[in-house]
Amino acid sequence: MIQIDGAKGEGGGQILRTSLAMSMATGQPFRIVNIRAARPKPGLMRQHLTCVLAAAEICGAQVTGASVGSAIVEFSPGKPKAGEYVFRIGTAGGTMLVLQAVLPALLRVEGRSTIRVEGGTHAKAAPPFEFFERCLMPLLNRCGASVRARLERRGFYPAGGGSVFIEVEPSSGVKPLELLERGEFRGSRATVILSRLPHEIADRELAVLRGRLSLDESGLQVVHVEQAVGPGNALAVEYEYEHLTEVFSAMGEPGRRAESVAEEAANAVRNYLRGGRPVGPHLADQLMTPLCLLAGGRYATGPLTEHSRTNIEVLRQFGGEVAASDDGVIEVAPLNE
Repeated sequence: MIQIDGAKGEGGGQILRTSLAMSMATGQPFRIVNIRAARPKPGLMRQHLTCVLAAAEICGAQVTGASVGSAIVEFSPGKPKAGEYVFRIGTAGGTMLVLQAVLPALLRVEGRSTIRVEGGTHAKAAPPFEFFERCLMPLLNRCGASVRARLERRGFYPAGGGSVFIEVEPSSGVKPLELLERGEFRGSRATVILSRLPHEIADRELAVLRGRLSLDESGLQVVHVEQAVGPGNALAVEYEYEHLTEVFSAMGEPGRRAESVAEEAANAVRNYLRGGRPVGPHLADQLMTPLCLLAGGRYATGPLTEHSRTNIEVLRQFGGEVAASDDGVIEVAPLNE
């Protein structure tokens, strides 16, 4: 049984999610201790527990320690099976984070699968649906995966209530990803999403973006959500290039000023543009595990974050071969069968 220390490196939930994904795909059991030790509320929160239970359902795993607040989990996987799955977080926890844990293994399974995850689609400390749909998913499909995504209902912090639907077909003709340049710039846009909040919030956020970024007025839009369970605000900024689209986001929450939300997104964009590399820090993390389970590849990013360094170490514990050069090129070898 592989021993994982959840307090090492970045010390967050990504260690658990990567361990689950790799355990499902390789059949190797693991024991993780000190789960989320670096967080203000350590142990399993609802969204992390959902990851464990979802992974266990897909591969028929034997699990101990699967309860809210648990700092230790043992996970002994069976063989992942295609099927129709529904996972309900029960809070505004990130739906896309649950997909990080279960989608990679399903890319290698024979047969069609569907996954519906209910919770937060636009929640703090988690990638929004737009990031998955427009940034990560197209790159996975370029490598031979066959994934489609549909946003059924938006869910914001703190009410949640959102829903995403994912279809996964068996991968065929997989090929490595080569992403060393952005290629030709094709355009940018910013979208402010509001639910049960004044339009003035969008005006203030877009005013900040106009001042900080050179966005064309035609690329600015406001979406008012009618069917969300509760109020909410999200901001997504997209930069489209020949070889990829990067998505940067920030989430409103009670008591946070609109200007602060926009400044967060603008700072992320400016750092990305200054760096000159195609892959931003969040995408750099999220490409590693799927590429291990497809045909590998290499991509250029900026200086490695602690998050990325920790993810590399977890992948290596399960037999993954991931190397990072001094100039920010990450090379992922396909996992041996």
